[in-house]
Amino acid sequence: MVDDQFAWRLAAELVRIESTDPGTYEDAIEKHIKQLVERYVAALPGWLSEAIRTTEVEALPDRRDLMIRVAGTGDEPALIYSCHMDTVTLGDGWDDATPALGGVVAGDRLYGRGACDMKGGLACALAALFSLLDEAAAKGSLPRRAFALLLSVDEEDFMRGIEAAIAAGLVGADEWVVDTEPTDGQVQVAHKGRTWFEVTMTGQTAHASQPWKGADAVAAMAEVVCELQRWCAGLPEHHELGRSTVTFGQIEGGYRPYVVPDSCKLWVDMRLVPPASTASARAAVEAAIARAEERVPGNRGSYEITGDRPPIERDPGSPLLAALLSAAEEEGAPAEVGFFTGYTDTAVIAGTCGNKNCMSYGPGSLALAHKPNEYVPRADVLRVQRVLTRLALDTCL
Repeated sequence: MVDDQFAWRLAAELVRIESTDPGTYEDAIEKHIKQLVERYVAALPGWLSEAIRTTEVEALPDRRDLMIRVAGTGDEPALIYSCHMDTVTLGDGWDDATPALGGVVAGDRLYGRGACDMKGGLACALAALFSLLDEAAAKGSLPRRAFALLLSVDEEDFMRGIEAAIAAGLVGADEWVVDTEPTDGQVQVAHKGRTWFEVTMTGQTAHASQPWKGADAVAAMAEVVCELQRWCAGLPEHHELGRSTVTFGQIEGGYRPYVVPDSCKLWVDMRLVPPASTASARAAVEAAIARAEERVPGNRGSYEITGDRPPIERDPGSPLLAALLSAAEEEGAPAEVGFFTGYTDTAVIAGTCGNKNCMSYGPGSLALAHKPNEYVPRADVLRVQRVLTRLALDTCL
């Protein structure tokens, strides 16, 4: 049976299983969770266990999405809790007392890679699943609304896991979907878009003492950077999502300090808010390249769009949002509505499928994710277990 500390204990167990991306990936943790679910289901009455379907989708070689779905008797949209199983790499800088895979509890905090992003939330979702099964067994009837737990791979890289789940029909336009990303106690319902470019400037090499005989590709790329900064700064602010941003995360160019560089490559991350879009960003990149070619003659520019995720705006009429806020209130944890600064699996579902009932609610703070000494507070895990369980019981039974 699930008690109020179930997710807290399970979160520590999950943190000790490495699932880094890139790195060991999700095989070990997917198998661990699958076995845990199978043991739990085996103890249920036959009529209930027969209503539970486990589906695996190989999103990438030896990397499988896992869905556990409990059938419902009605025709209402299913409630799906969506969690990714991968974490970022372990990284350096961890304290000796709280190693990345230690799952150490100190001062009511659970430390370890993925503690808040998002193994704490994954544990809460599993606790809600098991609590729903316990309650259905006690009542002697199947849920009215179907419930599913969707566990994805590759969220920390290109989100190919959730794309594979969508392609396989595991989730689409109609379901109610909550992911358990760390949200600082908020229900986060909207996302800036995420558009990525890879820009290349190609010039002509020459000796650095005779730069007029070459065409400096790095100087040309500097013009691209300045043009895109000016373009982004002039974009209008969104009333809820704030301002669009542009970041130049990586640049490569040249091979010796005394040689005019004939090539330069730049990786650009744009987080766009309406009315800006990938289409308007494409036009801005093309204009920036044209200006660079004009100002640093002899260069030619090109680009690729390597990521294209649309912005997701809040739907104030979402019935899932109302139900989740009500569940939080019932559990003595009233939540404000906020906006996710990154991009999540549920944003991919919303943007790809046009789903209006996708949002995030999970333990911990995004500010602690991807850093050494990542942790999640005990109080957060206990709160989210209660709220997600209440939401599942209130809407499914």
